[in-house]
Amino acid sequence: MKRILVTGANGQLGSELAVLASDYSEYEWIFADRTIITLDNLEVLQDQLEEIKPNIIFNCGAYTAVDKAETEKELAFAVNHLAVELIAKYTFKNNIRLIHISTDYVFDGTSSIALNEEEETNPVNVYGASKRAGEIACLKENPNSIIIRTSWVYSTFGNNFVKTMQRLMQERESINVVNDQIGSPTYAADLAQAMITILKSSNWIPGIYNYSNEGEISWYEFALSIKELGGYSCNVGGIPSVSYPTPAKRPEFSLLDKKKIKTFYNLDIPNYKESLQKMFK
Repeated sequence: MKRILVTGANGQLGSELAVLASDYSEYEWIFADRTIITLDNLEVLQDQLEEIKPNIIFNCGAYTAVDKAETEKELAFAVNHLAVELIAKYTFKNNIRLIHISTDYVFDGTSSIALNEEEETNPVNVYGASKRAGEIACLKENPNSIIIRTSWVYSTFGNNFVKTMQRLMQERESINVVNDQIGSPTYAADLAQAMITILKSSNWIPGIYNYSNEGEISWYEFALSIKELGGYSCNVGGIPSVSYPTPAKRPEFSLLDKKKIKTFYNLDIPNYKESLQKMFK
């Protein structure tokens, strides 16, 4: 029986993979939190991998505190770059399949059309730079790996935009949401299923792929959809990013082009609103 190691087990994507795991009992699933896989300590990490001896790794673990990364650069790079480099070396040496999760934040947000996998990267914050360094190391140390860039991830698990909006819309009479950052949300359950589909496919085609739900929206429009589906009475206003300053700059436009992953793996990707409805149910 092949053993799948999932790092970041308590995160949104790891949690959604745990929900699906029972449907794929032909695999032995190892869901590793920080006590089992220590991404910020390379010496310990190496020993942990050798002890678990996985056949497949879904690397969902990451340092994702975008604003905090501006003052914790060393930690962000340790987890998002150096740990990925070590995992890639280990998987290549031991002929292990690796799917590594990356982000739309590798882009600078100056595009006006959906970004494909060949677009030039230019991160505008420490988090994005650390994730891009991880991508480069991953493909250098294990050219057989698959990297999936995703964006605006949400789930019934963990902390995310949808759950924050649900809470605020019940607590407040009105809220303001940024209306000039454009992209598309990703329901973590959809991404988890896509990862398993890729793993079970007869085609293992290494490289970078984009995955998010379909649709081109702003955070403000996403909030309006949450309000509608939740039946909330809260007034939602749209504001420019300059009115909501954050320590880390965000890309203004990070809509991902999904043609490659749809073509290579025959994926049917739902519209963001369809997936948001699924989460609400």
